[in-house]
Amino acid sequence: MTGYLTTHVLDTARGCPAEGLRIELYRISGKERDHLKTLMTNDDGRTDEQILPSDRFETGEYELVFYAGAYLDAIGSPPEDPRFLNVIPIRFGMSEQSHYHVPLLLSPFGYSTYRGS
Repeated sequence: MTGYLTTHVLDTARGCPAEGLRIELYRISGKERDHLKTLMTNDDGRTDEQILPSDRFETGEYELVFYAGAYLDAIGSPPEDPRFLNVIPIRFGMSEQSHYHVPLLLSPFGYSTYRGS
């Protein structure tokens, strides 16, 4: 089995997928943070392609950055200055050739994540 990385973003305040949310992927090597990819979520709150497909998969430390503030502004969430949740970085490790799924459950005032399947 070869590894790959996916995500799913759900807007828990509205009870629906978070469409149009920008996500960036970085590989972490010591103090270096290398940008690998930028994607947007589709109408199901997922990306149209795997974030890190099997042909580019390597074990190691990574960071997904979710641009929650821009998404919340776009859907008409009550404005804040500054917004409580603007940019959400999630740093995680992938230690085996497996499917890693890092979902984000999002509301204007909180979020959670876990290793999904």
